[in-house]
Amino acid sequence: MTGLPGRLLLGLTCVLVAIWLVAPTLVIIPMSFAEKKSLAFPPTGFSLQWYQNIFASRDWSGSLLNSLKVAAIVSVVATVIGTMAALGLERMKSRTAGLMRLVLITPMIVPGVVLAVGIYAVYLDARLVGTWTGYVLAHTLLALPFVLIAVSANLAVFDVRLEAAAASLGASRLTTFITITMPLIMPGILSGMLFAFVTSFDEVIVSLFITSPQLKTLPVQIFASMTRDADPTVAALGSLVFAVTTLLIGAGLLIGTPKGRKS
Repeated sequence: MTGLPGRLLLGLTCVLVAIWLVAPTLVIIPMSFAEKKSLAFPPTGFSLQWYQNIFASRDWSGSLLNSLKVAAIVSVVATVIGTMAALGLERMKSRTAGLMRLVLITPMIVPGVVLAVGIYAVYLDARLVGTWTGYVLAHTLLALPFVLIAVSANLAVFDVRLEAAAASLGASRLTTFITITMPLIMPGILSGMLFAFVTSFDEVIVSLFITSPQLKTLPVQIFASMTRDADPTVAALGSLVFAVTTLLIGAGLLIGTPKGRKS
Protein backbone atom coordinates (compact mmCIF):
# COMPACT_ATOMS: atom_id res chain seq x y z
CA MET A 1 0.00 0.00 0.00
CA THR A 2 1.49 3.33 -1.10
CA GLY A 3 0.54 6.98 -1.03
CA LEU A 4 -1.27 8.87 1.72
CA PRO A 5 -3.36 5.90 3.01
CA GLY A 6 -0.21 3.79 3.35
CA ARG A 7 1.59 6.48 5.32
CA LEU A 8 -1.40 7.01 7.58
CA LEU A 9 -1.67 3.28 8.24
CA LEU A 10 2.05 3.07 9.00
CA GLY A 11 1.85 6.07 11.33
CA LEU A 12 -1.19 4.66 13.13
CA THR A 13 0.58 1.33 13.58
CA CYS A 14 3.63 3.05 15.07
CA VAL A 15 1.44 5.03 17.48
CA LEU A 16 -0.43 1.90 18.61
CA VAL A 17 2.80 -0.01 19.16
CA ALA A 18 4.24 2.91 21.13
CA ILE A 19 1.13 3.09 23.33
CA TRP A 20 1.25 -0.66 23.90
CA LEU A 21 4.89 -0.45 25.01
CA VAL A 22 4.52 2.62 27.22
CA ALA A 23 1.05 2.01 28.74
CA PRO A 24 2.22 -0.34 31.55
CA THR A 25 4.77 2.27 32.62
CA LEU A 26 2.29 5.14 32.53
CA VAL A 27 0.07 3.32 35.04
CA ILE A 28 2.47 4.19 37.85
CA ILE A 29 1.96 7.93 37.37
CA PRO A 30 -1.63 8.11 38.74
CA MET A 31 -0.68 5.53 41.40
CA SER A 32 1.99 7.90 42.70
CA PHE A 33 -0.68 10.43 43.69
CA ALA A 34 -2.72 7.93 45.73
CA GLU A 35 -3.94 9.05 49.12
CA LYS A 36 -3.75 5.64 50.79
CA LYS A 37 -0.65 3.52 51.31
CA SER A 38 -1.35 1.01 48.56
CA LEU A 39 -0.47 0.40 44.94
CA ALA A 40 -4.06 -0.10 43.83
CA PHE A 41 -5.16 1.06 40.39
CA PRO A 42 -7.12 3.22 39.89
CA PRO A 43 -6.00 5.11 42.99
CA THR A 44 -8.35 6.77 45.45
CA GLY A 45 -7.89 10.37 46.52
CA PHE A 46 -5.05 12.71 45.67
CA SER A 47 -1.89 13.37 47.64
CA LEU A 48 1.68 14.55 47.15
CA GLN A 49 2.94 12.91 50.34
CA TRP A 50 4.79 10.14 48.48
CA TYR A 51 6.81 12.65 46.48
CA GLN A 52 7.64 14.46 49.72
CA ASN A 53 8.65 11.14 51.28
CA ILE A 54 11.38 10.71 48.65
CA PHE A 55 13.35 13.58 50.20
CA ALA A 56 12.10 13.23 53.78
CA SER A 57 13.17 9.60 54.18
CA ARG A 58 16.88 9.00 54.73
CA ASP A 59 16.73 5.63 52.95
CA TRP A 60 15.16 7.05 49.80
CA SER A 61 17.15 10.28 49.62
CA GLY A 62 20.40 8.48 50.46
CA SER A 63 19.94 5.81 47.80
CA LEU A 64 18.96 8.46 45.26
CA LEU A 65 22.12 10.44 46.02
CA ASN A 66 24.23 7.28 45.77
CA SER A 67 22.79 6.47 42.36
CA LEU A 68 23.44 9.99 41.11
CA LYS A 69 27.06 9.88 42.33
CA VAL A 70 27.78 6.48 40.81
CA ALA A 71 26.05 7.37 37.53
CA ALA A 72 27.98 10.65 37.25
CA ILE A 73 31.33 8.93 37.74
CA VAL A 74 30.42 6.07 35.41
CA SER A 75 29.28 8.43 32.67
CA VAL A 76 32.70 10.12 32.66
CA VAL A 77 34.81 6.96 32.93
CA ALA A 78 32.77 5.00 30.38
CA THR A 79 32.79 7.93 27.95
CA VAL A 80 36.56 8.31 28.06
CA ILE A 81 37.24 4.58 27.66
CA GLY A 82 34.48 4.06 25.09
CA THR A 83 35.60 7.00 22.97
CA MET A 84 39.21 5.80 22.92
CA ALA A 85 38.05 2.28 22.05
CA ALA A 86 35.84 3.54 19.22
CA LEU A 87 38.67 5.61 17.77
CA GLY A 88 41.09 2.70 17.95
CA LEU A 89 38.70 0.24 16.36
CA GLU A 90 37.82 2.70 13.60
CA ARG A 91 41.50 3.11 12.73
CA MET A 92 42.23 -0.65 12.71
CA LYS A 93 39.92 -1.57 9.80
CA SER A 94 40.55 -5.31 10.10
CA ARG A 95 38.84 -8.53 11.17
CA THR A 96 40.54 -8.19 14.53
CA ALA A 97 38.74 -4.90 15.04
CA GLY A 98 35.39 -6.59 14.41
CA LEU A 99 36.22 -9.32 16.91
CA MET A 100 37.29 -6.78 19.53
CA ARG A 101 34.13 -4.76 18.93
CA LEU A 102 32.07 -7.90 19.52
CA VAL A 103 33.89 -8.52 22.80
CA LEU A 104 33.31 -4.94 23.97
CA ILE A 105 29.56 -5.10 23.34
CA THR A 106 29.22 -8.51 25.01
CA PRO A 107 27.70 -7.00 28.19
CA MET A 108 24.68 -6.00 26.06
CA ILE A 109 24.24 -9.60 24.87
CA VAL A 110 24.99 -11.70 27.95
CA PRO A 111 21.98 -12.12 30.31
CA GLY A 112 22.21 -9.77 33.26
CA VAL A 113 22.00 -12.55 35.86
CA VAL A 114 24.90 -14.44 34.28
CA LEU A 115 27.00 -11.28 34.22
CA ALA A 116 26.03 -10.45 37.80
CA VAL A 117 27.06 -13.88 39.09
CA GLY A 118 30.45 -13.58 37.39
CA ILE A 119 31.05 -10.08 38.75
CA TYR A 120 29.99 -11.15 42.25
CA ALA A 121 32.39 -14.12 42.21
CA VAL A 122 35.30 -11.86 41.24
CA TYR A 123 34.31 -9.16 43.72
CA LEU A 124 34.25 -11.60 46.64
CA ASP A 125 37.94 -12.37 46.18
CA ALA A 126 38.81 -8.74 45.45
CA ARG A 127 36.71 -7.46 48.39
CA LEU A 128 34.85 -5.03 46.16
CA VAL A 129 31.31 -5.99 47.18
CA GLY A 130 29.47 -2.99 48.58
CA THR A 131 32.17 -0.47 47.65
CA TRP A 132 32.13 2.63 45.46
CA THR A 133 34.94 1.21 43.35
CA GLY A 134 32.98 -2.00 42.79
CA TYR A 135 29.88 -0.13 41.68
CA VAL A 136 31.82 2.12 39.31
CA LEU A 137 33.72 -0.75 37.70
CA ALA A 138 30.63 -2.94 37.27
CA HIS A 139 28.44 -0.15 35.91
CA THR A 140 31.21 1.04 33.59
CA LEU A 141 31.37 -2.46 32.14
CA LEU A 142 27.64 -2.27 31.41
CA ALA A 143 27.68 1.30 30.06
CA LEU A 144 30.75 0.95 27.83
CA PRO A 145 28.92 -0.70 24.87
CA PHE A 146 26.48 2.21 24.62
CA VAL A 147 29.30 4.75 24.42
CA LEU A 148 31.14 2.62 21.88
CA ILE A 149 28.09 2.36 19.63
CA ALA A 150 27.21 6.06 19.88
CA VAL A 151 30.73 7.29 19.10
CA SER A 152 31.23 4.69 16.35
CA ALA A 153 28.06 5.93 14.64
CA ASN A 154 29.56 9.42 14.37
CA LEU A 155 32.94 8.11 13.27
CA ALA A 156 31.20 6.21 10.47
CA VAL A 157 30.28 9.53 8.84
CA PHE A 158 33.51 11.32 9.78
CA ASP A 159 35.61 12.54 6.86
CA VAL A 160 39.18 11.38 7.58
CA ARG A 161 40.48 13.73 4.87
CA LEU A 162 40.07 16.56 7.39
CA GLU A 163 42.67 14.93 9.64
CA ALA A 164 45.00 14.45 6.69
CA ALA A 165 44.61 18.11 5.77
CA ALA A 166 45.42 19.19 9.32
CA ALA A 167 48.49 16.92 9.40
CA SER A 168 49.71 18.33 6.07
CA LEU A 169 49.60 21.80 7.61
CA GLY A 170 51.87 20.72 10.45
CA ALA A 171 49.33 19.90 13.18
CA SER A 172 50.31 17.15 15.62
CA ARG A 173 48.04 14.17 16.28
CA LEU A 174 46.93 15.64 19.60
CA THR A 175 46.20 19.03 18.06
CA THR A 176 44.31 17.39 15.21
CA PHE A 177 42.21 15.37 17.63
CA ILE A 178 41.38 18.35 19.85
CA THR A 179 40.64 20.84 17.06
CA ILE A 180 39.24 18.61 14.30
CA THR A 181 38.18 15.15 15.40
CA MET A 182 36.66 15.75 18.82
CA PRO A 183 34.39 18.69 17.85
CA LEU A 184 32.98 16.70 14.92
CA ILE A 185 32.26 13.55 16.95
CA MET A 186 31.10 15.49 20.03
CA PRO A 187 27.41 14.64 19.41
CA GLY A 188 28.28 10.95 19.66
CA ILE A 189 30.37 11.53 22.78
CA LEU A 190 27.60 13.46 24.51
CA SER A 191 25.02 10.90 23.43
CA GLY A 192 27.16 8.07 24.77
CA MET A 193 27.64 9.93 28.04
CA LEU A 194 23.89 10.31 28.48
CA PHE A 195 23.27 6.64 27.74
CA ALA A 196 26.04 5.67 30.16
CA PHE A 197 24.46 7.79 32.89
CA VAL A 198 21.02 6.29 32.35
CA THR A 199 22.41 2.75 32.18
CA SER A 200 24.17 3.15 35.51
CA PHE A 201 21.28 4.96 37.17
CA ASP A 202 18.73 2.29 36.18
CA GLU A 203 20.90 -0.79 36.77
CA VAL A 204 19.35 -3.23 39.25
CA ILE A 205 20.42 -6.83 38.54
CA VAL A 206 24.16 -6.43 39.01
CA SER A 207 23.59 -3.90 41.78
CA LEU A 208 21.57 -6.42 43.77
CA PHE A 209 24.54 -8.78 43.77
CA ILE A 210 27.17 -6.24 44.84
CA THR A 211 25.13 -4.10 47.24
CA SER A 212 25.64 -3.76 50.99
CA PRO A 213 23.60 -2.29 53.86
CA GLN A 214 25.95 0.70 53.93
CA LEU A 215 25.78 1.43 50.20
CA LYS A 216 22.55 1.02 48.26
CA THR A 217 21.56 2.51 44.95
CA LEU A 218 18.05 3.65 44.14
CA PRO A 219 17.00 0.58 42.07
CA VAL A 220 18.13 -1.70 44.93
CA GLN A 221 16.16 0.38 47.43
CA ILE A 222 13.08 0.18 45.20
CA PHE A 223 13.42 -3.60 44.93
CA ALA A 224 13.84 -3.93 48.70
CA SER A 225 10.80 -1.74 49.33
CA MET A 226 8.64 -3.80 46.99
CA THR A 227 9.57 -7.01 48.82
CA ARG A 228 8.61 -5.53 52.21
CA ASP A 229 5.51 -3.41 51.62
CA ALA A 230 3.43 -1.68 48.96
CA ASP A 231 4.66 1.87 49.44
CA PRO A 232 3.44 4.35 46.78
CA THR A 233 6.80 6.10 47.20
CA VAL A 234 8.02 3.52 44.71
CA ALA A 235 5.45 4.75 42.20
CA ALA A 236 6.44 8.36 42.83
CA LEU A 237 10.11 7.55 42.29
CA GLY A 238 9.27 5.48 39.25
CA SER A 239 7.38 8.40 37.75
CA LEU A 240 10.30 10.77 38.29
CA VAL A 241 12.85 8.28 36.97
CA PHE A 242 10.67 7.56 33.94
CA ALA A 243 10.36 11.26 33.11
CA VAL A 244 14.06 12.02 33.60
CA THR A 245 15.21 8.90 31.74
CA THR A 246 12.91 9.64 28.82
CA LEU A 247 14.24 13.18 28.56
CA LEU A 248 17.87 12.04 28.74
CA ILE A 249 17.47 9.28 26.18
CA GLY A 250 15.52 11.60 23.89
CA ALA A 251 18.26 14.20 24.18
CA GLY A 252 20.87 11.53 23.48
CA LEU A 253 19.07 10.40 20.36
CA LEU A 254 18.69 13.97 19.12
CA ILE A 255 22.28 15.07 19.62
CA GLY A 256 23.75 11.71 18.64
CA THR A 257 22.08 11.32 15.26
CA PRO A 258 24.64 11.71 12.46
CA LYS A 259 23.89 14.68 10.23
CA GLY A 260 25.55 13.49 7.11
CA ARG A 261 27.23 10.71 5.22
CA LYS A 262 30.86 9.90 4.63
CA SER A 263 31.85 10.88 1.11
